[in-house]
Amino acid sequence: MIGIATNVWFWVIFIAFVLAMLALDLGIFHRKVHVVHPKEASLWVTVWVALALAFAGGLFAIYGHHAALTFLTGYVIEESLSIDNIFVMVLIFEYFKVPAVCQHRVLFYGILGALVMRGLFIGVGTALLTRFHWVIYVFGAMLIVTGIRMALKQDEEFDGEANPIVRGARRIIPLSGEYHGKHFFVVQNGRKLATPLFLVLVLVEVTDLVFAIDSIPAIFGVTRDPFIVFTSNIFAILGLRSLYFLLAAVVDRFYLLKYGIAVILTFVGVKMLGENWFHIETLPSLAIIIGVLGVSIAASLIWPQRDKGPRFARAGGEKTGSMFGSRTKR
Repeated sequence: MIGIATNVWFWVIFIAFVLAMLALDLGIFHRKVHVVHPKEASLWVTVWVALALAFAGGLFAIYGHHAALTFLTGYVIEESLSIDNIFVMVLIFEYFKVPAVCQHRVLFYGILGALVMRGLFIGVGTALLTRFHWVIYVFGAMLIVTGIRMALKQDEEFDGEANPIVRGARRIIPLSGEYHGKHFFVVQNGRKLATPLFLVLVLVEVTDLVFAIDSIPAIFGVTRDPFIVFTSNIFAILGLRSLYFLLAAVVDRFYLLKYGIAVILTFVGVKMLGENWFHIETLPSLAIIIGVLGVSIAASLIWPQRDKGPRFARAGGEKTGSMFGSRTKR
């Protein structure tokens, strides 16, 4: 596996591929701002999953089944955590009444920032693990604590008025009170102001930063090869926008998924803490992770919640709106 991490051409080709796909996305398919409907989102989800599977096939052809299975395990973990991320994004978009036509733009630039942050996190994590092996036990303990907290924590509503990021941004950044189409900034009375759309973008970036604290250690529990850690992360992030538009309307139905994710994080954490005493092969690990996800999703559909309807950041989306006094009453 060392060859993957040290071959510079793998990094150059993969990063070039990512940049080309992002340019294709923004420059051609989403050049005109429009509402992304579930049918379009499902097509793009299929494309991103197919590309990830093709990448796994390439790893299999060059490095064998172990590299391919390791990548797929990391990819599945990242995708499951992405679904948990979607819960938070739905709440943010709903709270600020983000027009549906602008949601893709926020997610696109949010993902650009996420790519950079994930790359930095992976670089730091790899450097720490290379120099200090005991860091793996810190990562494992973090995942176990996060898993337990996730299982015990009750669902909370997003309250922008109490959110420290929102409050801090309002004190630091001059903000307009209204949306101005797709623009993040607007000039009013000779003064440049950030729109509510920019504030939402900041929240999306911070949300991904928080999730990265869990997801990056989880991947290191599967492999220490930075190339596989990076690529599995990036493939999951690239498909996050499409997954959001596909699942946002029904994500609340999977109310038991958080318990499945909690079990997965705890499982990976235990693997990391106990690596000197026992070893679980990649294929059984992948089977356990997929099995836990499948059971939690199936159970959510078989025994649906009766007291809560699905949330959704308004499908129609207002053309303009105020971020002040925009709480959603339930």
